[in-house]
Amino acid sequence: MMSKEKQYCVQAECCESVRALANPAKTSERSEVPREQWSHRLDFILSVAGGFIGLGNVWRFPYLCYKNGGGAFLIPYCIFLLGCGIPLFFLEVALGQFTAQGGICCWTKICPLLTGVGYASVIIVSFMSVNYIIILAWALYYLAHSFTSNLPWSTCNNTWNTHDCMEDILRRNLTAQYLNHTNASLSHLRHVSPVIEFWERKVLGLTKGIDEVGELKWDLTLCMIAMWVVVFFCIWKGVKTSGKVVYFTATFPLFMIVVLLIRGVTLPGAAEGIKYYLYPDTSRLADPQVWIEAGTQIFYSYAVCIAVLPSLGSYNKYNFNCYRYCLILSVMNSGTSFLSGFAIFSVLGFMAQEQGVKIADVAESGPGLAFIAYPKAVTMMPLPSLWAVLFFVMLLLLGLNSQFIDVEGQVTSLVDLNPRGLSKGYRRQVFLGIICILSFSLGLSMVTQGGMYVFQLFDYFGASGVCMLWVAFFECVAVAWIHGADKFYDILEDMLRFRPGPWMKWSWMVITPSLCAACFIFALVKFQPLVYNKEYVYPPWAQGLGWCMALASMLCVPGYAIIRLLMEPGRCTKQQILKLLQTEMTGPSHLNGVQHESQLDHDIKVLGKEMALSSL
Repeated sequence: MMSKEKQYCVQAECCESVRALANPAKTSERSEVPREQWSHRLDFILSVAGGFIGLGNVWRFPYLCYKNGGGAFLIPYCIFLLGCGIPLFFLEVALGQFTAQGGICCWTKICPLLTGVGYASVIIVSFMSVNYIIILAWALYYLAHSFTSNLPWSTCNNTWNTHDCMEDILRRNLTAQYLNHTNASLSHLRHVSPVIEFWERKVLGLTKGIDEVGELKWDLTLCMIAMWVVVFFCIWKGVKTSGKVVYFTATFPLFMIVVLLIRGVTLPGAAEGIKYYLYPDTSRLADPQVWIEAGTQIFYSYAVCIAVLPSLGSYNKYNFNCYRYCLILSVMNSGTSFLSGFAIFSVLGFMAQEQGVKIADVAESGPGLAFIAYPKAVTMMPLPSLWAVLFFVMLLLLGLNSQFIDVEGQVTSLVDLNPRGLSKGYRRQVFLGIICILSFSLGLSMVTQGGMYVFQLFDYFGASGVCMLWVAFFECVAVAWIHGADKFYDILEDMLRFRPGPWMKWSWMVITPSLCAACFIFALVKFQPLVYNKEYVYPPWAQGLGWCMALASMLCVPGYAIIRLLMEPGRCTKQQILKLLQTEMTGPSHLNGVQHESQLDHDIKVLGKEMALSSL
């Protein structure tokens, strides 16, 4: 006969075995390392808001809106917002909150065979962080040249200007005189704006193509070093520092957007700019490209599929109502985009009236709008230097918000792969420093004289919407079809203490993967070679290099699955495949080191007590 002590120990071990089988997340080796948490829910809200309210909202959305039918663009935008943006946003935050893991390990808990989704996301955000810091370096460079009474991009009497440089006022006067005498156009004469020459000749030192890399621009290199130093020290202690920094960096840009809006609507010609921004051209809805650009804009502005949201959500407390705050943040995100359109196009309407041209001729996308159109606009305003300083400070803070969160998501995801080795002492800070140095080294190719071509190559392929669509599709497959939407809803009910409506579940199961698959296929069918400034076509070797960057993330999903199957001992059986496809997570995994008592925990506790009593 077994003694009572031994019998009690066996029964206790049995209870622990049942618990381990029911909830492997609790017994994971990673759960032994204490998890940092946000000190206040406002830290999480402002961090997420600062991460996805960035340059994509302020510049890319207004440009796409006017390019694709004005107000009509809002129709596909809202469809993708409800069908992809909000569901994926909530899915990633909730997944990170439940597993208490970053953008890689959270997928191991849900579907081990599709952990490649996490690796693909980290590769995308790595390309994005290398690319994004260059925009910050440009903004810092412009800011440094704004502290002067005469902005250097407002005149043609600088050392970098050519004989073709002509100020807009002089050109208008010459055009008027020429028209009075000849009744002809002056467009055949060579004319380059001083703003364009400052951008291409002074800032970039632009060469003829990507084949001519040219020399390293030391002024831009120093600006990039300064930005990486700021990023490092703002997040070097994890959410303890980054969660506080965003109190300023996330709120000041919103204040500046409102200030620019108030100033913009008071300028002459602002009404025409706003009308152009909102005028609906419903015929554009028949163009599939409009739907593609609406979908990719949602992915960019909501920061999904880049391993950031699971990492930020992993620092939440287990019972944090992420569902409610995800909905609030979604309204804030899209509302900021819409509001920014009024601020930007009121200024563009003013510029069009001042220059005597159409609005379409002054509005440009991406860096063109931020570093050509608006610098030209501030030269036409009273106190141009003041407006230039305010504008580029806003641009820096918008970019820094996104850069903080991108690097934090990248580092958190990688640290969670080996928390024992990288979380102790100053190892995380050292690892962060290594990431920053490696990213800086890759970015050096973008601060050369031909760096703009490399920058666009990274942006077009490395962090492209096609890669995000691919990742988003498999995210939905992993959660809704392999792990099971109903099972994940049980997890949400345990965390949130209520069951969300069926909208999210049906989006994950049908709507989101269908939209992602359709957009992905169409983007490949209608793919066009990369072109810079509508003139320079990238050579085939550069296009091939770009596709290698895109495939580096996309191939992680099937590649990891194949490698994982090959590593299984013996012959890969149906049972082994099912084991890699599904896990049995049905309860909470953490809460600040204190386990929650879900229904499963309660049942196991009762079972243990009954077994102990029966042995007495």
